Amino acid sequence: MAAAVAVGLTASVALTAGPAWADGRPGGDLSRAAAAHSVAGPQVVTHAAEAADGPDVVALEKALRGLPDRDATAALVRVGGDGTWRGKAGVRDLTSGRGALTDARFRAGSTTKVVTSAVVLQLAAEGRIDLDGTVQEYLPGLLSDAFAPITVRHLLTYPSGLQPGADLGPTDGEGYERRFETLTPEAVVAASVAKGPYLGPGEGPGKKQRYGNIGYTVLGMLIEKITGDSYEHQATIRVLRPAGMRHTSFPDGPDPRLHGPHHRGYQLLRDGRLVDATEWNVSDRWAAGDMISTTADLERLLRALFRGKIVPQPLLDREMFTLPKIEGATYSAGLQRFIGEDGTVVWGKSGARPGYATAIAATRNLSRTLVYSVNATEAHSEFNPVSVRIIRAVFPLVLSR
Repeated sequence: MAAAVAVGLTASVALTAGPAWADGRPGGDLSRAAAAHSVAGPQVVTHAAEAADGPDVVALEKALRGLPDRDATAALVRVGGDGTWRGKAGVRDLTSGRGALTDARFRAGSTTKVVTSAVVLQLAAEGRIDLDGTVQEYLPGLLSDAFAPITVRHLLTYPSGLQPGADLGPTDGEGYERRFETLTPEAVVAASVAKGPYLGPGEGPGKKQRYGNIGYTVLGMLIEKITGDSYEHQATIRVLRPAGMRHTSFPDGPDPRLHGPHHRGYQLLRDGRLVDATEWNVSDRWAAGDMISTTADLERLLRALFRGKIVPQPLLDREMFTLPKIEGATYSAGLQRFIGEDGTVVWGKSGARPGYATAIAATRNLSRTLVYSVNATEAHSEFNPVSVRIIRAVFPLVLSR
């Protein structure tokens, strides 16, 4: 998750009936689809286990009510721990209006960073990576002489001082028009290096946390250099298989498609068009955000990771469940920490790609877990209203301010 949720998030764009696709063809009418499905309410598939401290079923059902609407076309939710709840709402596509799929694949965005972090920490546990070793040592020639030593731990926890790399434009603008182009991780990093490090008082490796993708792109390169293998294969054999994530995968290079059952994702552009963003080449996000998964698989990841089945327990506690000693830090190696009004601590990670917003979150002892996938029309906004409602229903004291 990117930041504490503010009260009162609302949609700022009014959708008109019958938005057009980018190629000029008539699009699905979001208003008509919403009206057709709001009569019966959300298609909630509840599978709730009674527990004294179980989830608030009423709040969860209310969170999904009325989909599709201007903010999202579908949502899938899994709550676990002391009492479980499963829900789905909305449609798998605006053209047919068919109901949402429980097992839909989706772009998991930056939740990929949890997997990347786990691979790096496994390699550290094996003695193949020193977390205090530097990028300059492991990947000689990648950075220019303008950069001070940047450690692996700096990459994991975001105070590396690296500036953002190249991109193809904002996803609500020209990025859509260029969505089938390929931007390699090497090109992304080269553009960052060309900008030089952040300069000025209080700047430098280890000084200031700045959340972004660039550090995890470099970590993907590090994994490949150390193992002599592809990032995708290492992530699969070290994390996905041990966690039982049988329906999780990575794109085959620049392949823009989602394979297997999935919902269509839609993105609202700055000019008011609502476009189908399902097919999108996300190779530029790579180890920072190109994983494709399901809510059930991400729940398996949470459980396996938090129970010490992926990263050895001492390293897990020291690196993933401990914040770096940096003023204002909220990110550890791959996770973000939230503290509730009652002292409850929740660790989680959000992710977003056009048409798809995702989050995983849990208390350290797994007494409450949350995984959701929301087909948000503005997935990169600071938590869309549907996501906010889901989070508040599950962790009301943590994200209520």
